[in-house]
Amino acid sequence: MLPKSLRPLFPYLKKYRSSFAVGTLCVFLNNGIWILFPQAVRWAIGDLRQSMEGHRPLHHQLFIYAGVLLAVACAKGIFQFLTRWILIGISREIEFDLRNDLFRHLEKLSYPYYQRTRTGDIMARATNDLNAVRMLLGPAIMYSANTIVFTAGALAFMLAISSRLTLYAFLPLPVVSITIQYFGKRIHERFERIQAMFSDISARAQENFSGARVVRAYVQEEAEITGFEASNREYIARSLKLVRLMGMLWPTLEAMLGLAIVLLLWLGGREVLQGHIRVEDFVAFNIYMVQLTWPVIALGWVINIFQRGTASMGRINEILVERPEIADGPEVKVAGESEMRIEIEGEIEFRNLNFSYNGTPVLHGINLRIPAGSSLAIVGPTGSGKTTLVSLIPRIYDAAPGSVLIDGRPIREYSLGPLRRNIGFVPQETFLFSENVRENIAFGVENAQDDDVRSAARVANIAEDIEGFPEQYQTLVGERGITLSGGQKQRTAIARALMRNPRILVLDDALSSVDTHTEDKILNHLREIMQGRTTIFISHRVSTVRNADLIAVLHGGRIVERGTHDELLAKDGYYTDLYNKQLLEEELAEV
Repeated sequence: MLPKSLRPLFPYLKKYRSSFAVGTLCVFLNNGIWILFPQAVRWAIGDLRQSMEGHRPLHHQLFIYAGVLLAVACAKGIFQFLTRWILIGISREIEFDLRNDLFRHLEKLSYPYYQRTRTGDIMARATNDLNAVRMLLGPAIMYSANTIVFTAGALAFMLAISSRLTLYAFLPLPVVSITIQYFGKRIHERFERIQAMFSDISARAQENFSGARVVRAYVQEEAEITGFEASNREYIARSLKLVRLMGMLWPTLEAMLGLAIVLLLWLGGREVLQGHIRVEDFVAFNIYMVQLTWPVIALGWVINIFQRGTASMGRINEILVERPEIADGPEVKVAGESEMRIEIEGEIEFRNLNFSYNGTPVLHGINLRIPAGSSLAIVGPTGSGKTTLVSLIPRIYDAAPGSVLIDGRPIREYSLGPLRRNIGFVPQETFLFSENVRENIAFGVENAQDDDVRSAARVANIAEDIEGFPEQYQTLVGERGITLSGGQKQRTAIARALMRNPRILVLDDALSSVDTHTEDKILNHLREIMQGRTTIFISHRVSTVRNADLIAVLHGGRIVERGTHDELLAKDGYYTDLYNKQLLEEELAEV
């Protein structure tokens, strides 16, 4: 039975059971042939002894003996190759499947999971830990099978030669078992600590590479180098503890094996001198003992791999057992919709919405209706809950059942895929992939046409910039779009959202990095292309929101004002203060 931490591997092992059957057959043939090698030597020595006693010529017989031994060695080599090819190959196939399943599972996990889990830690588990599991499924299984089969076969022949010598040879076995248990437990514990430290190092390196500009801007290169060196030193210290442990395990096993061989030579030699055992039998017995040397040594290596693999699989399984906090529920099945052909008009309604982050209230009693095809602007101070409110529409976070509706239906009755395909969402923090401009704009759109990409770029007012690049739409933007300015990244992200031809477009402060002239161009284009579609803006600029059909002012998680631009100015409240401050800023800028 597989240990608890390895049970998630059972489906993968089951998938390749036919290949494992062939590999097992090769293991038996490989070891079965190799077990016959001492018997061939035994036969040759016995025959030679009889020939010498009978004074028969030996020249012809020597060629026969050499040929038999060579044939056994060649046959053993063939099946050893097949064993390695099949079993190691299976481990690579399982590694391929497990890596794909792990990535697929990570893609389905909700956004909050990535908020509380470091990217470097995930990367360490998807690379280093996965390789340790692959070693467990390949070399560890292969050497374990070889050791078990060969030891069982050799033991049968050794007992047939001399049960007494066999008993002496295996006297250290109980001590070996205790030693293995002692070292195995400690290897497992130390390797878990090593992998945890490796995750810390990976996370620190990833954060430094991603935040390279911040590190340099704050002149923290030396401080980060010192911190990384300290983490690396701790990793080396933990690794050396494991090395010392492994350095003690193998010599201990070899010493026990050497003790058994010395005991065997002493007692076996006496048996030969007393005529209780023939020379050829004693030679064959000793060859079996020599052949058992590698399996015993390999046993220590397998223990190391097994403990590493189980520790790593436990870490990988911590990801696999995570469940998406936001997923399709039973409400979707009740709705019985055709998931891929869902049509959304775009009406959005919040009914007595309350929302909390980890028990901390963020939104209170939100009641708001956005008619299909209209535009809503949301303004308010930082931390008032604007981003949280719009994040509930594509279910980045989940509100209470029945508090968010689209087209009059609770949002949970829509399947996540079709729902999000109808929404174009541009978040505050613009993220671009390390691809060219075209791939970033066409992201998520299958078989995107060049004309559509250019059209989206024109609406987002980024086309002119792109056409000024040396390679135009094939220009690589670098990691996270580092080669582009903040405004260019925001406009590229807007173009990406428009490529989806969404029924609902959400711009979460997506024009903050562009100048007012460019902003005005983008808004004019958006008004044309989003006619009959629902648009939601979040902004701190009055110029962005003044032409919206409805403006909602959020403060402390509540809607304190709502109306058109002129209606809100007449109320002389928060919106009026914001408007007057921006007018003053513009006047001062002109001076």
